[in-house]
Amino acid sequence: MSLFYSQTFLFTLFGGLGIFLFGMKIMSEGLQKIAGDRLRQILAALTNNRIIGTLVGIGVTVIIQSSSATTVMVVGFVNAGLMSLVQAIGVVLGANIGTTVTAQIIAFNIAHYALPAIALGAGLKLFSRNRRWSYVGETILGFGFLFFGLTLMREAFMPFRGSEEMRQFFFLIGDKYYLGILVGALVTVAVQSSTATLGLTLALASSGLISYEASVALILGENIGTTVTANLAAIGTNLAARRTALAHFLFNSIGVVYMVLLLPVFMAIVTSLTPGDPDFVIQNAQQAQAYGAAIGDKPFIARHIANTHSLFNVINVLIFLPFIGLLAKLTTYLIRGKDEEFEFHLKYIDNRVLNTPPIALGQARAETRRMSQICLEMVEGTTAFLSDLDEKRIPELVKKEEAVDMLQKEITDFLVALSQKSITQEMSKDIASMMHMVNDLERIGDHCENLWQLGLRQKANRIAFSETAAVEIAELAEKAREFLAFVLAAVDRRDTSIFQKATFLEDGIDELEESLRNNHIARLNTGECGVQQGLIFIDMLHNFEKIGDHTYNVTKALIGAK
Repeated sequence: MSLFYSQTFLFTLFGGLGIFLFGMKIMSEGLQKIAGDRLRQILAALTNNRIIGTLVGIGVTVIIQSSSATTVMVVGFVNAGLMSLVQAIGVVLGANIGTTVTAQIIAFNIAHYALPAIALGAGLKLFSRNRRWSYVGETILGFGFLFFGLTLMREAFMPFRGSEEMRQFFFLIGDKYYLGILVGALVTVAVQSSTATLGLTLALASSGLISYEASVALILGENIGTTVTANLAAIGTNLAARRTALAHFLFNSIGVVYMVLLLPVFMAIVTSLTPGDPDFVIQNAQQAQAYGAAIGDKPFIARHIANTHSLFNVINVLIFLPFIGLLAKLTTYLIRGKDEEFEFHLKYIDNRVLNTPPIALGQARAETRRMSQICLEMVEGTTAFLSDLDEKRIPELVKKEEAVDMLQKEITDFLVALSQKSITQEMSKDIASMMHMVNDLERIGDHCENLWQLGLRQKANRIAFSETAAVEIAELAEKAREFLAFVLAAVDRRDTSIFQKATFLEDGIDELEESLRNNHIARLNTGECGVQQGLIFIDMLHNFEKIGDHTYNVTKALIGAK
C-alpha cells in the first residue's frame, strides 16, 4: 500500500469518525435543548424503585445520546449525595438499554439523506426565528453529520475488500471471540465513546470486511470498554461513586462472560428475529440497485448488529434487575471503607455534568439553595451572639462565613463554565440571575461578619447598650431574619409571585432603620446614650439594613429582574 493511499485511508477514516462524533454532540445538544426542564423532571422522578430508576436511565440516555455521559453524570450525583448506590445502579442499567436506541437509528440505510439533512438542519438553525425550530434544526444537523461521517468511514474501508491480510485479520477476530472482545474494548477506551465503536463496526461490517461473528465480538467488547469512562470519572470521588462505577463494570463484564458461553444460541435468536442473512454479500449491479447499496456490501448486517446490541443489553438488564441490591452489596464488599465527612465542601455541583446543561443548572441551583440556608443560619447565629455576646459562637460563624465565600467562588466558576456551553436563551438568563443571587448572598455573609465584629468590639471595650437600644437592635434583626427566611423559602419553591410582598417587607426594614436611627439621635441629645455606644449602634443598624437590601436583590434575581 502506497504512502499516499495510506494517508487517504487515515484521513477519510478519522475525518469520518470526527464528523460522526461531532454529529453525535450536536444532536445531543439539540435534544437536550428541546427537552429543557423535562430532563431535570425525569431525574426528579427517581425513587428507590429499581424499575423506575431503570426507566429514568433509558429516558436520560435517549436524550443525551450517550450511556457513558449518563453513567459519568450518575457517578457525579452519587458523589454529591444526591443519589443512593441502589438508585444509581438502576439508572446505569437503564443507560445500557438507552444507548442501543442510537444503534437502531444508525442501522437504517438512510445515508443518502445525510446531505439533505445537513442542509435542512443548517437552514433551520441559522435562519429560523422560532427558538424551538432552531433547536430542531440543530438536532437534524447533528443527525445529518452522524450519517455523513458513517458514510465516509464506510468509504475508507472499501478499498480493503481485496486485501487478503485484512480478511485474515478480521476472520481471526470472528474465530477468536476473546480477541474481538479485546479489540472492541480497547477501541472504545481509546475513543471514549461506545457509539463511535459501534459506528466503526457498522462501517466495517456493511463494507463486507468482517463477518457477523466478528461484529458480535466487537460489540461485546464495546460494552466492556464503555465502563472504563465511568471508572476513570470516579477517580478521586467518594466510596459510593467508585462503587457505582464498579457496578457498571461488573454488570457489563459478567453479561459478556455468560453471553460468550451462550453465543451460538444468542446469535441464533437474533438471526431468527431479524430478516435477511447477515453475511449476504451483494454480488452484482442488479442486487446493488435492489438493495440501494454497492457491490460487495452486506445490506442486512447493520440491523443484525443493532439488534444484537439491543437484545444483549435488554437480556442483561432483565437478569440483573432483581439483583440490584446484591450487586450493591458486592461492590461495597470489593471497595471497602468509610467516607470521611467534611463539614463544608461542594455538595451538589460537579464539573463532570457540564456537558449536560439542564442537569448542571439544576445542580448549581441546589448548591445555591444550600448557600442561602447557610446565610440564614449566619443571620440567626449573629443575632444570637449580639444578644448574649458569647464568644463560643464565633468559631462556628467563621466557618459558615468561609463556606459562603467558597460557595460563591465555586458556584460562579461553575456557572461561567456552563455559560460557555451550547445552552438556550432561557438558560442563559437563569445563569445570569443565579450569579447575581450568589453575589448578594455572599454580601449578606459579609454584613453578618461586620455585625459580630462590632459585637466583639462592644464586649472588648465593655460597652453596654441601654435596654431600649438592645430591644431596638433585636427588633431590626428579627425583621431582617424574617425577610430573608421568606425570600429563601420562595427560592426553594421557585415562586416568582413574591415581589409585591418582598417590596413591602424591604420598605418596612428601611423605615424601621430610619426610625431607630432618629430615636438614637434623640437619646444622644438627652444624654441617655454615649458616643461610643452610639457609633456601634448606628453601624449595627446599617448592617442589618444592608442585609435587607441584599435580600431584596435576591428577590429581583429570583423573578429575573436582575
